[in-house]
Amino acid sequence: VSESRWKTNPIDAFLKKSLDDQGLEPAPPADRRTVIRRAYLDMIGLLPPPEEVDSFVNDQSANAWEKRVDQLLASPHYGERWGRHWLDVARYADSSGHIHDDDSPNAWKYRDYVIQSFNADKPYNRFVIEQLAGDEVDDVSYETLIATGFHRVGPRVLFREKQNPQYRYEYLNDMIGTTTRAFLGMTVACARCHNHKFDPISQMDYYRM
Repeated sequence: VSESRWKTNPIDAFLKKSLDDQGLEPAPPADRRTVIRRAYLDMIGLLPPPEEVDSFVNDQSANAWEKRVDQLLASPHYGERWGRHWLDVARYADSSGHIHDDDSPNAWKYRDYVIQSFNADKPYNRFVIEQLAGDEVDDVSYETLIATGFHRVGPRVLFREKQNPQYRYEYLNDMIGTTTRAFLGMTVACARCHNHKFDPISQMDYYRM
């Protein structure tokens, strides 16, 4: 294997060190048909058309790979593919679940907001702010209001809080759990009842949040 292969990215040095320590040889470089197929599946979740495969295989220009990557990043399918991961984090569904599982006829607006944000390469900090406080930003818009669906697309029993005030706390608990899982990589929801045993999170932290 050519040593130059391991100099294209500094991270490769860590991989090569691990392989060397274990006496392993890397797999040979993938052929161009395999490479373009992997790129399509990874970036947009679809197989490349045969003509696109042939075009890439026969393209001997120095920036052939970069052109295909830019093309895939510009595809509307990019946001559809990668937005799905965020929609999982936001526990997105088209219905409310639970007993009645009523349809949420406007949930798609939040779904499309996420897809469009990925396709527009929206800065992550703005993406976060809009979802947590899109109704409080200086430049409130229809889009930022839709973004706050982050806290509304989860499971709901859909009983009126006035008649069933206990459900308000279930909804708040869901918001806290979703927010901390999404942005802290952990949940603090169990601190609703007791201090965390293994993480420095107290009931006071939970109720302050």
